Amino acid sequence: MNDTASETIVCTACGALNKAPAAKLAAGARPKCGKCGAPLFSGEPVAARSVADFERQTSKGTLPVLVDFWAEWCGPCKAMAPQFSAAAAMLEPGVRLMKLDTEALPEVAGRFGIRSIPTLILIRGGREIARQSGVMDAQSIKRWTEAAMQRG
Repeated sequence: MNDTASETIVCTACGALNKAPAAKLAAGARPKCGKCGAPLFSGEPVAARSVADFERQTSKGTLPVLVDFWAEWCGPCKAMAPQFSAAAAMLEPGVRLMKLDTEALPEVAGRFGIRSIPTLILIRGGREIARQSGVMDAQSIKRWTEAAMQRG
């Protein structure tokens, strides 16, 4: 990584695009949005509020986005939710973690061919680079994500 490398981070509060030096992110910096002042990372997954919000997070930013496709009625999804939250605290700021309710955004779930939930999909540059279905604990989510980023 060179000293001038930077990441483009989409603010989860206002949607603004922010540049941050990659070296500072790797060192654990917690940047704030240049437009609205909100923290760019919270240590918690963000919710995909709309198709446009999902598209902006997965295609405009340069960070990989790990998406948890889930539904409120799904018992295994509920069991994995705290594990996914714990994984966010471990993986940020190198990865954005997002939860996508398949009942609220069925067009996105359909586009990705979601057949079972929970399903994790790692997206980089707007394209899927890895997928895993089933319940995982936080450490397994972290290991799987890091391995997938090495391959993809």
